[in-house]
Amino acid sequence: MIRRRHLLAASAALLAAPAIVESVGAQAAFDWKQAKGQKIEVNLSKSPRSDVLQAHQKEFEALTGITVGSEQIPEQQQRPKVAMELSTGHPSFDVVNVAMHVQKRLIERGNWMEDLRPYLANPGLVAADFDKADFFPASMRIATSADGKINVLPLNQDLFILMYNKELLAAKGVAVPTTYEELMAAAIKLTDKEKGVAGFVGRGLKNANVVLYDNILLGWNQETISADGHTLLTDTPAAIEAGKYYQNIMRQCAPQGVVGFNWNEAQTTFSQGRAAFWWDAIGFTAPLIDKTKSKIADNVGFAVLPSGPDARHSATFMDAVGIPAQGRNKQAAWLYIQWATNKAMMNNYLRTGSGTPPRASPYTDGDVRSGSAFRPDWFDTALASLKIARSGLPEIVPVTEFRDTIGVALSNIIGGADVATELKKATATFKPVLDKSNEA
Repeated sequence: MIRRRHLLAASAALLAAPAIVESVGAQAAFDWKQAKGQKIEVNLSKSPRSDVLQAHQKEFEALTGITVGSEQIPEQQQRPKVAMELSTGHPSFDVVNVAMHVQKRLIERGNWMEDLRPYLANPGLVAADFDKADFFPASMRIATSADGKINVLPLNQDLFILMYNKELLAAKGVAVPTTYEELMAAAIKLTDKEKGVAGFVGRGLKNANVVLYDNILLGWNQETISADGHTLLTDTPAAIEAGKYYQNIMRQCAPQGVVGFNWNEAQTTFSQGRAAFWWDAIGFTAPLIDKTKSKIADNVGFAVLPSGPDARHSATFMDAVGIPAQGRNKQAAWLYIQWATNKAMMNNYLRTGSGTPPRASPYTDGDVRSGSAFRPDWFDTALASLKIARSGLPEIVPVTEFRDTIGVALSNIIGGADVATELKKATATFKPVLDKSNEA
């Protein structure tokens, strides 16, 4: 998956974050030492959340008496390593970090993960203040199989939002758009090619562009594949209309060469004041408010994505932690993932800019908000977007092949190709791949 890492690169902040301690009252009654003496291995994908977990690892060891060995591996290497080890039934790790937007169907098909329902239902295994209901419903839906099995606990839920340049909007009296139609009109009005200012910037690069297109399509209340994962919906009337919207805003309002833009090129363009709007992941926002990296640090605004013709959704991409079904130290592993996803740790992720937690409580915590470099509109946008979150990629095994195939069509569409023709061709090309996957 495209990396969406850098919120606040603040290793000092990680180490300075408040220590996690046992709370009094009901929490003190929970036996965190029930697996004392055990050792677990934790496999993490390299990310700011993993930095936080490792920075606080000794606190977990002191709290539980469990020894932890953990490693971070770049996602391009971590995902295939995890898949290979889980498929053999002999994982070298007791806890694993899973990218659910890419690996959900893979782990479900292989039945690779421990069912967490019995753990969550056992009062002796769950701290009183863990509060499963604090997780957003969309997060738990992604964590759960169709048969009700809970495979993982949500760790981070990246979201697509609308970022805008307050100064550019104010100069032309443009309000923050709340509908697709308003966004198109505003982007056209704010495009000034003579001054080198684009009204809009977004991903145009093959493969990367699919997540933006998918999110636009959610405005028609449709995803790219049917709920059962068997029928492609990339050539329906709604899909074609979404393709036309994508084509129009990218051709009329985006910078020259946008067909080669991934998130990093879009981020640079926007942070240097050369675009009025940027539609992308909230995980890329930290550099925008950093005056050493951004020319618009004082003028950047954050807003919930506008409504489409039929719905209003934020595309979401979730990573999580779970226990391999063939793991060796499951009780200790359970205590670790419970700790990694509890309210205190989620507060640390948000406070240090290391993620957008899939829990509701951190966004309204006064201490977290006051101790963050982000302004209130960022927190409000994140919270509101979580409430309308919907999967930004199809939940299928060959998701990379899907992105490559549809991505070529979208790149051609930016170049001026007929939308319906390109999407129908891409759909026909990918259909046998999907069919073969579903037969496996």
